[in-house]
Amino acid sequence: MDQPVRNYWRIKLGDVKAALEANNFGAFVADSVEEAKRIVLEDIIPTIDAKSISWGGSMTYLATGIYQEIMKDEKFRVIDTFDRSLSREESIERRREALLADLFITGTNAVTETGVLVNLDMIGNRVAAITFGPKDVIILVGRNKIVPDVDDAINRVKNYAAPANAMRLDMKTPCVKTAACEECNSSSRICNSWTITEKAFPKGRIRVVLINENLGL
Repeated sequence: MDQPVRNYWRIKLGDVKAALEANNFGAFVADSVEEAKRIVLEDIIPTIDAKSISWGGSMTYLATGIYQEIMKDEKFRVIDTFDRSLSREESIERRREALLADLFITGTNAVTETGVLVNLDMIGNRVAAITFGPKDVIILVGRNKIVPDVDDAINRVKNYAAPANAMRLDMKTPCVKTAACEECNSSSRICNSWTITEKAFPKGRIRVVLINENLGL
């Protein structure tokens, strides 16, 4: 068989899609970042009456190229939380504003095989928007984020995603040196607010695009 790993994940992602749908999420499977971009821009956004769009920090979102396309689309009011010209105070205020956007796009730290989202935030703007505020949410997920259950998701976040992100952001936390969670009290700690999203409410508010590539941390 050609491409056995890709074919393995096609089956696996199909099963996760079904589990997400059983938990009231909208769910899609994309075989590449290019297909994920098409699904979001052509299949999802046109069905949403969104006049304003914002996003949470996500390497996967940037990898799809959707950010660049939305920034060029003048029909939307864009609340750009990636704007590096903002002061810290302005950046926080823009993240507060993003919580009332019509559409919020982000990634997730983990998705279980039973269709549950698990996330951990520093500031909390991303998990807050997933939970409540924006009318619609799109979550982009690389296949590397799939785990068996919530315990595995928590372990993945604490002992891989969080230390790797702390390294990426050049934070001064113990996990940067040990590559594992030290349950620290550092002022730079990025692990502050957990969410476990078992069901989407109302049904279909959160749409998850599963991508058959390794993306993000």
